[in-house]
Amino acid sequence: MSSSSTLPTPPDRLTQTLLRHGLRQTPVRRAVLAALTGKGYALTGAEIEQEIGTDTDRITLYRTLKSFEQQGLIHRVIDDTDVLRYAACSIECSAEAHFDNHVHFKCGVCSHTYCLSQVAIPAVQLPGGFQAQRRDFLLSGTCQFCQA
Repeated sequence: MSSSSTLPTPPDRLTQTLLRHGLRQTPVRRAVLAALTGKGYALTGAEIEQEIGTDTDRITLYRTLKSFEQQGLIHRVIDDTDVLRYAACSIECSAEAHFDNHVHFKCGVCSHTYCLSQVAIPAVQLPGGFQAQRRDFLLSGTCQFCQA
């Protein structure tokens, strides 16, 4: 075998993630996914738009976010503001099953909202006649990066 033969390049992490969730690869989808997986905290639509550049129109961005949420790539993060934030889901999430029942932490110094995936939302016993559809749990304080 000659040294000039090349092996096929294995798909990168972004490509694998999009394919696993049944989504076509587009430059916008790759950029949004890279922005969300590259940060350790949830981003607003405006912050994502700033991360990926102004070449993308808002409609395309929000359609991408909606399809990512429907396919289990991202989840909405509720914090103490009226601003919607998005964070990357765990690798186990899919369109059929989200595993985003974890605690979120809002830092009062940097205003970042972190997913604390290793901290489960405590069990809550609801009174009869009540049925929860979502479980959001937000703690606030100072994050590890702002402690210094």
